Amino acid sequence: MATVTITTDNLDETLTDNDIVFLDFWAEWCHPCRNFAPIFEQASETYPEITFGKVDTEDQQQLAGAAGITSIPTLMIFRGGIPVFSQAGALPASALDSLVEQVRGLDMDEVRSAYAQASEADADEN
Repeated sequence: MATVTITTDNLDETLTDNDIVFLDFWAEWCHPCRNFAPIFEQASETYPEITFGKVDTEDQQQLAGAAGITSIPTLMIFRGGIPVFSQAGALPASALDSLVEQVRGLDMDEVRSAYAQASEADADEN
């Protein structure tokens, strides 16, 4: 599967309809982003069961802001709609492959429980 363009119009649907989603926040002017693009694209071909989406931070400034993106490229990974990884910086292919395996191996009952607890703590603070 090739990468898909993610916008405010399709983000929620993408996260809801797919178990694992890798998002690359990038911009055309960003040299490291351009270097990472073929690695990300190759991973989308290698792992067709995973959705690989690209968010153009220039075109989708509201989405990038809501995601807290302060540096690009930034890779965010979601599993079951829950954010499980976020890191700025271009990654080598081997690191991306390792992340695929780590995300596949997550105990989602444990992740959901931890996410619920963190969400409750955030609600209590506000």
